[in-house]
Amino acid sequence: MSEAAFNFQTLNPDVILDALWDAGLRVESGLTALNSYENRVYQFSDDEKRRYVAKFYRPQRWSEQQILEEHQFTHDLLADEVPVAAPLSLKGSTLNHHAGFMYAVFPSLGGRQYETDNEEQMEWVGRFLGRIHQTGRQSPFQQRPTFGLEEYVLHPRCELEQSALVPTSLKDSLLAAVDKLAATLQQRWHTEWQPLRLHGDCHPGNILWREGPMFVDLDDARSGPAVQDLWMLINGDRQEQLIQWDILLEAYNEFGDFDLHELSLIEPLRAMRMVYYLAWVVRRWQDPAFPRAFPWMTDEDFWRRQIGLFIEQERLLHEPPLQLSPQY
Repeated sequence: MSEAAFNFQTLNPDVILDALWDAGLRVESGLTALNSYENRVYQFSDDEKRRYVAKFYRPQRWSEQQILEEHQFTHDLLADEVPVAAPLSLKGSTLNHHAGFMYAVFPSLGGRQYETDNEEQMEWVGRFLGRIHQTGRQSPFQQRPTFGLEEYVLHPRCELEQSALVPTSLKDSLLAAVDKLAATLQQRWHTEWQPLRLHGDCHPGNILWREGPMFVDLDDARSGPAVQDLWMLINGDRQEQLIQWDILLEAYNEFGDFDLHELSLIEPLRAMRMVYYLAWVVRRWQDPAFPRAFPWMTDEDFWRRQIGLFIEQERLLHEPPLQLSPQY
């Protein structure tokens, strides 16, 4: 079965409970499904009232070696006293197998939502991102990919071209907008940065607040420029963004020097994420969870708006990159 067509139909409650039993966990509560599209994630309590989260990985997405590299990174971070959700070692491994699935079990970590407009919380996050990247620089990923145009633009473009979900009447216009965006990205994207192990998907939803930040869900961990873990935390108008960058980088630089040249990658990274995300939903459309979660994808107006967003993002790529005050 292809990665695109796989839809978790065989992952029923009996399979999940048997897997956890095999790992030495006695489930007392029911299984509560948590919000996750790419994988399947469940919260439960064992017979000693301890709470856990079990993550069943989507087959064919990551290899066993790639998942174990992610797990090793989280444990490297824990060893450096970085607050991160890390998988437990069960039966001698953080990654277990059952009925064709790979899965991991994590401690259940409660917390409040990270407040994107809270300057004190942003300062804390900047400080810990500096520490995450300090750890990330210590050794490279060997199996996980590196951010680049092929994975984030060129392959997604082919998926959009082949998808029946894109309205026939709009497909040529969509592809033309993607092609123009890709051509400008070829000019604006550069690799004059030092790759390091990244969280990879460090948006506000992947930060919990527990008397400080707790970083969760490193499923998209890969190598890339440091700015990838920072730009999605910035919001508001340009003046608000400048203030947030000042706060974030002043705290970040307590633990490592941020290369200001990487600021020129913000809009290219945003463009790459836009194309990749759209193609990701298209790729997963045969999974019943996706039509339920993204019903607007069948609306022609949605695709017209996407074309407009790609055209606007291509225009933004021609503007001068963000400039910060020189104290960094």
